[in-house]
Amino acid sequence: MDVEKARFNMIEQQIRPWDVLDLEVLDLLTVVKREAFVPAAYSSLAFVDMEIPLLAGAAENQHMLAPKVEARLMQELAVRNHESVLEIGAGSGYMAALLACRACHVTTVEIDPRLADTARANLTAQGVLNADVVLGDGARGWSGAQGYDVICISGSLPVLPEAYLKLLNPGGRLAAFVGGVPVMEAKLITRTGSGAGDFTSVNLFETSVAPLTNTATPSKFRF
Repeated sequence: MDVEKARFNMIEQQIRPWDVLDLEVLDLLTVVKREAFVPAAYSSLAFVDMEIPLLAGAAENQHMLAPKVEARLMQELAVRNHESVLEIGAGSGYMAALLACRACHVTTVEIDPRLADTARANLTAQGVLNADVVLGDGARGWSGAQGYDVICISGSLPVLPEAYLKLLNPGGRLAAFVGGVPVMEAKLITRTGSGAGDFTSVNLFETSVAPLTNTATPSKFRF
């Protein structure tokens, strides 16, 4: 496979047509090598428009997001180089690597120890020094001691726990996939002030992505 041609085709045929036109994001997709984060068994699918399984076995449900979805999230979150980022669902570490290229620091949380080890190894191998992989369950919120400027939830949730929103700094943005099969909404939520109700929400697109492990129906925050 001609890797660079496949990458070019991914960008031009999948990602640009999905309204990802931010040149910095498109350039980032050539810098962060997606194929380096794809399991060896699926290396031929690294640039295909699909979610890629991360662990073997019929019961496993962990996947990399489709390339166009990753790119669209990067565009909508508009991460800046002074910002701190929380990701829920490290997977293989690819989304964390993209975020880290734009952010000051990324904390990415992974519930599966095998994937946490994989993400850590992949990020180290690619020279990503400003992303930490933390083993833990972030499906219902995260007990981080600090506020975050950006939160990216890299798996779907039936409803969005209010606990995530409390972690956002004023001006912060959160991207999440909310709903159930077959159709979910990708949402971008912005904290506009310091008050309890100071949030705006935009539905970005409809999709269906694999759920986070150990999701529940907690106390909700609706728009």
